[in-house]
Amino acid sequence: MSAIVAIVGRPNVGKSTLFNRLIQRREAIVDAVSGVTRDRHYGKSDWNGKEFTVIDTGGYVLGSDDIFEKEIDKQVELAIGEADAIIFMVDVETGVTGMDEDVAKLLRRVDKPIFLVVNKVDNAQRAQDAVEFYSLGLGEYFSISSMNGSGSGELLDELVKALPEKPETESELPRFAIVGRPNAGKSSFINALIGEERYIVTDVAGTTRDSIDTKYNRFGFEFNLVDTAGIRRKAKVKEDLEFYSVMRSVRAIEHSDVCILLLDATRGFDGQVENIFWLAQRNNKGVVILVNKWDLVDKDTHAVKEYTRKIKQAIEPFTDVPILFISALTKQRIYKAIETAVEVFTNRSKRIPTRKLNDVMLPIIEHTPPPAYKGKYVKIKFITQLPTPYPQFAFFCNLPQYVREPYKRFLENKLRDHFDFTGVPVTIYMRKK
Repeated sequence: MSAIVAIVGRPNVGKSTLFNRLIQRREAIVDAVSGVTRDRHYGKSDWNGKEFTVIDTGGYVLGSDDIFEKEIDKQVELAIGEADAIIFMVDVETGVTGMDEDVAKLLRRVDKPIFLVVNKVDNAQRAQDAVEFYSLGLGEYFSISSMNGSGSGELLDELVKALPEKPETESELPRFAIVGRPNAGKSSFINALIGEERYIVTDVAGTTRDSIDTKYNRFGFEFNLVDTAGIRRKAKVKEDLEFYSVMRSVRAIEHSDVCILLLDATRGFDGQVENIFWLAQRNNKGVVILVNKWDLVDKDTHAVKEYTRKIKQAIEPFTDVPILFISALTKQRIYKAIETAVEVFTNRSKRIPTRKLNDVMLPIIEHTPPPAYKGKYVKIKFITQLPTPYPQFAFFCNLPQYVREPYKRFLENKLRDHFDFTGVPVTIYMRKK
């Protein structure tokens, strides 16, 4: 589980530029991971070996100036509630503005690490101008230029020192997070699962400050439910704010093994639900998609088939995901949903013996080798599963740089055909032998 850092501030101070700089720093270190980044405002970063999640609030604010101010206040409040540290960005060119003062007022009341970052400081004169930001009452500031990166090293050194250590999860029980946009029926689903027999359930305060882990032990299953539904009691936050559900989901997804993504059948698999799906996928969590309120939809004989096709189209290329049609209200198929989540958890923690892996995969590769690139032939000699909590495989070959994405996808599909990784992202690395 990584800590969450939110970048807040008024529009056009350079939040997104800093965000891109932070997440690219990480992208440059890790192998190219398949899958397109669909959500531009959420990413992983690391510095000095400490990994953290960055959220750029700027990407979520739309509208005119007066709407801006309201939305920014909401976002800052939400970021304060959810993030472990906050980067508050201001711009030396414009100096202190009324909006900056409003944000500072919210932040001064907070008992969390706040980093005041003065952007666009790229010469000595501007470095002197930056002094006026002491007036915001947030103490020391960091002068940076997010365009060319100067000063960002010092900021990151201090930032990672302030982040909390990852809590060790006390229980070895699988953790299932119920995620989805507001009003998709998450609370009803959890109540239907827990039912009236509340005595079976114990509320264990989770490792996060506010998502409660409910221990679930029925029908031979035992796991922790990480509930995002019960947390949202903030009257000030407008329910349909996209930023809102992403921020909440980030927290729950980070702390889970399997994400149960609940969507409202009457609203469909919209952009917001898709965002949450890709969050789970990029965090390498197992995923089960539940289409809730199926009892409210006018159906014909092909309805399920057609609905499933639409969802799979939206989540390509990661389409090996269970999709179930349920009703939390009538309890239709909710136990099947839990059974499926347990299967996905098992798939995610599956270890395949190296010998078996090579016996199955090498003949397939021999039969369909990677296409030659610039006249050079790639020979894959050996395959092993990496010792990570989720399925990652290293394929050792002579020219790893010449293996293209479509061939990696072919290998992934073959792994899925033979070893059942339904509901789990699979990562493939090409390594020099």
